[in-house]
Amino acid sequence: MNKPHSPACERNRDPILAVLREHFAGARRVLEIGSGTGQHAAYFAAHLPQLIWQASDREENLPGIRAWLDEAALSNTPPPLMLDVSSPWPDDRFDAVFSANTLHIMAWSEVEQLFARLPHVTDIGATLIIYGPFNDAGRYSSESNAAFDRSLQSRGSHMGIRDAEAVDALATRAGFTLIDDIAMPANNRCRVWRRQGT
Repeated sequence: MNKPHSPACERNRDPILAVLREHFAGARRVLEIGSGTGQHAAYFAAHLPQLIWQASDREENLPGIRAWLDEAALSNTPPPLMLDVSSPWPDDRFDAVFSANTLHIMAWSEVEQLFARLPHVTDIGATLIIYGPFNDAGRYSSESNAAFDRSLQSRGSHMGIRDAEAVDALATRAGFTLIDDIAMPANNRCRVWRRQGT
């Protein structure tokens, strides 16, 4: 099959990789939620060979992800998992979780389910990194993000840029504490949380 391709993945992969190198330095097994085309999985796994990079997505996206991973032929990328946040999750455990450009295309109820399930698949001390646009206290960080949000709303009323404080509240409820908030190109951010506990 022809591999799916996202130009945005090509543009943002190196800035994201720099964040992953720092915050996943001590990690061993990463769950990527919403792997999309599979480009990120293939690229990050190639540049972070010490990590087992577990891609996942909804069933309809798995063939494209497999195409990217098969072509890369890396030893640290197991077959992608079917993961819909509203359906049963895998039984595996991970010490890191990554997701890019997913929260704004999910319904808010799905975002809530995502965070609620994280304690069931992560170890104490696990690191969570989410990349994408965020609002601050209900305010857009740029006119381009406001335009993007209007575009999302035109595609589906359940979509929209999420408020950073609301997402932080979900993370806190799941046992994660915000440890970094990194400005990224094109008015995106990488927000980093660490799972607390003993």
